[in-house]
Amino acid sequence: MDFTEPEERQALRKAVAELGASYGHEYYRTQARGGGHTDRLWDEAGRLGYLGVAVPEEYGGGGAGIGDLAAVCEEFCAAGTPMLLMVVSPAICATVIARFGTEEQKRQWLPGFAVGQVRMAFAITEPDAGSNSHRITTTARRENSGGPPANGGVAGGGGWVLSGRKVFISGVDEADAVLVVGRTEDARTGKLKPALYIVPTDAPGFEYRQIEMDVISADRQFELFLDEVPLPADALVGSEDAAIAQLFAGLNPERIMGASFSLGIARYALDRAVRYAGERKVWDTPIGAHQGLAHPLAEIKVELELAKLMTQKAATLYDAGDDFGAGEAANMAKYAGAEVAIRAVDQAVQVHGGNGLAAEYGLGALIAAARVGRIAPVSREMVLNFVAQHSLGLPKSY
Repeated sequence: MDFTEPEERQALRKAVAELGASYGHEYYRTQARGGGHTDRLWDEAGRLGYLGVAVPEEYGGGGAGIGDLAAVCEEFCAAGTPMLLMVVSPAICATVIARFGTEEQKRQWLPGFAVGQVRMAFAITEPDAGSNSHRITTTARRENSGGPPANGGVAGGGGWVLSGRKVFISGVDEADAVLVVGRTEDARTGKLKPALYIVPTDAPGFEYRQIEMDVISADRQFELFLDEVPLPADALVGSEDAAIAQLFAGLNPERIMGASFSLGIARYALDRAVRYAGERKVWDTPIGAHQGLAHPLAEIKVELELAKLMTQKAATLYDAGDDFGAGEAANMAKYAGAEVAIRAVDQAVQVHGGNGLAAEYGLGALIAAARVGRIAPVSREMVLNFVAQHSLGLPKSY
């Protein structure tokens, strides 16, 4: 077993870190507080191929795995330039289309993902479903070839009509389309089963509304309203019967990327705390010499490295095709990453004292941002439920 990353990934990390540093946290903070987006950084990262490292080579990507894409995400976050859409667009959406899409869908979407020109949001959460995806009510029905088209759509041709509502969907205002998790009726059983649809954001009947958040971020959250949205037959990704496999093929990378996002935030906070503790002097002694500050920072370093190892394990298992093994490791990595990010930010603020809440130090706003990792894309409680049931073999608690 090799615990050293390949030279190619180390070089990738270095290049991404340099790009992130060239923009810096000041750029990100200005965009976030001013209601803007990280378009310039995203576009440059796309042109350089960093966003498409995991897209298959035949479609213009780097042909690497989720581990490399996670490294890109981590380095941008560690540079103070986090881009939440990375967790969604190239990780979930591009991965699902690459693994399960038709050849036509791959040709249509993957080259754009490879260079960052395509941005796609992912919509699964609903107001009344929460973590219980079995209660999703967004439903697609076959277009009635004999009746009038919905919302100006084209009747017939085996198209779909999609209706429902989604909540806490990231980056919709930047996206060209949304990969929507819906349900469709099984003709054999009469029961609803999950299905994934690519929905253009300019489709008739598709509306979204921003959710005001206390988190300062360049990525916004939205509520979606799908009112009889007409879709062509090829809006369905893959097979109706493979939807569960397709869904989890996207959720495992989401957890791995979520872990990397948290790891990057933890590194950013720890780096600033260590720098400040080494430079700030009280009574002619750097405050980092005091064990009351040094030991908590050392503990965070230990926890950070452990979380990073689990994230790398999850990525390795996923890239090897072990979806179940990757699911266990990805959940653990996401849990560990979120916990160390929260602790790192909290301790970094404490080390800085009052300066920790001053905007110029870039830490105060991270208090809420780091907390998101405990909630999304799956709560820490649901992760513990998964580990208790699947890893420990305990009875299901819900």
